[in-house]
Amino acid sequence: MDITIEEMETLPAESYELFDIRGEIERAHGILPNSVASSADALMENPPEDKEKKIIICCSRGQISRDIAEELQDQGYEAYSLKGGYVGWLMADMKKKEADDVCEHVELSIRKKFKKKIWSKFTKAVREYELVKEGDRIAVCISGGKDSMLMAKLFQELKRHNKFNFEVKFLVMDPGYSPENRKVIEENARKMKIPIQIFESNIFESVFEIEKSPCYICARMRRGYLYNFAQQMGCNKIALGHHYDDVIETILMGMLYSAQVQTMMPKLHSTNFEGMELIRPMYLIREDDIKAWRDYNDLHFIQCACKFTDTCTTCNNEENQSKRMEIKKLIAELKKTNPFVEGNIFKSVENVNLDTVVGYKAKGVRHNFLDTYDD
Repeated sequence: MDITIEEMETLPAESYELFDIRGEIERAHGILPNSVASSADALMENPPEDKEKKIIICCSRGQISRDIAEELQDQGYEAYSLKGGYVGWLMADMKKKEADDVCEHVELSIRKKFKKKIWSKFTKAVREYELVKEGDRIAVCISGGKDSMLMAKLFQELKRHNKFNFEVKFLVMDPGYSPENRKVIEENARKMKIPIQIFESNIFESVFEIEKSPCYICARMRRGYLYNFAQQMGCNKIALGHHYDDVIETILMGMLYSAQVQTMMPKLHSTNFEGMELIRPMYLIREDDIKAWRDYNDLHFIQCACKFTDTCTTCNNEENQSKRMEIKKLIAELKKTNPFVEGNIFKSVENVNLDTVVGYKAKGVRHNFLDTYDD
């Protein structure tokens, strides 16, 4: 019987007639666009002749209109009461205008103030690593944090300027967020005009009782769910919001804590989901620039909000978070005497000289310099 403002706005204009049954004094303070002013009695005595059209009735708060809609339904009309009435419409309109202002400011900041440090580096990564191709259907995976929300806006901007056809879906997987944190994600998406699709899972609940490496298992499960949901949506790629600082920290963590040289790749083929790829289009963007963009636009995001830490941004356990902080401090110290240290760490995995490497692994097979030493 009730119809929401959002539902009404999706209807073709010719498919319904909107009647405002508030009094003349109330209407003098504001009217609904494209509505017909009518008293409740007049509407009941002289309803529209065309019963093919829907009738939507608006009163002050959506209460009196419900009774009128019921009576018209008894007469064979497809009648609805506008949920929340004029006050509900007014609040929704105010939110819409607020969203217009916020979204315009956010998008303008990407095009102007942060064009060089964010937009140009995003498009450079897309171009250099061939992350987006003709016909791609990309699931932009949004966790609710600053990185993934910015990535969503960058993809919207890319769509406006794309030179070839590709599609983008904005996927939010709720692994068990608290209602408050989920509301923050939904509200930020509304204000920034990101049309998110939310899928629910019980991952947090599933790993809550696991004592050994719950965060590692959680991360693996979340990645699998994202691939699965994206595939169901008809996508062939998922996009994650890892940035430049994540890359260089991962390189050093691998060397210092895992005794191996490896990096976070800009794109990967999925080994478990055939035809699916993972891409990281924020690969060249610095975290400080993301924070500056967030603060410039006065935006506020959640981090992870899981049951273990409530602050974890990458689903690593406390030990790994401590290691990552150590690496951040180490890089900051090195930068005091060598301002190019971050760039050098990044480039080190682009300039590997296999002639000077004792051993390496390729496609799961170990190789040693002695294999070809006497050739």
